[in-house]
Amino acid sequence: MSGEAPIVRKIADVPAYLISKNDTVRLAELAGPAQGSSASVFLEIWEPGGAQPLNSHEESAEIFVVLAGTASAQSDDATLELTAGDILILQPGSEHRIMNTSSTDKLFTITVMADDGGFAKLVTDGIPTSLAPEEIRTLAPGLVEA
Repeated sequence: MSGEAPIVRKIADVPAYLISKNDTVRLAELAGPAQGSSASVFLEIWEPGGAQPLNSHEESAEIFVVLAGTASAQSDDATLELTAGDILILQPGSEHRIMNTSSTDKLFTITVMADDGGFAKLVTDGIPTSLAPEEIRTLAPGLVEA
């Protein structure tokens, strides 16, 4: 036994971040190295038409669970269309990017970095922002006040 107590976090208390100033994707770290995990888990929110830059994680598989919205995912030579309920698994080292294909609706994913590899620190060293109550309710639909 580890002797460590379990951790419970409230989604309404979790800060969000932009990795850089002009990003169109916000990330809220749900779990990661700061909570004792070698993997990191994020709520990611893409603005309508938003995209992340082409990126790669040499040591980490990255898994996206699409909660709401539509997207186009590029991974190396493949392009895939995603909708709510889809699970995208990207292998370590793949060059990839996700683009919100809606011009009116946000894209929401739960994203797991199977081996954090410093990604959580990259995110939390970014620009702090917040989650709106309606965004919080994507994960907690019964939450009246966020």
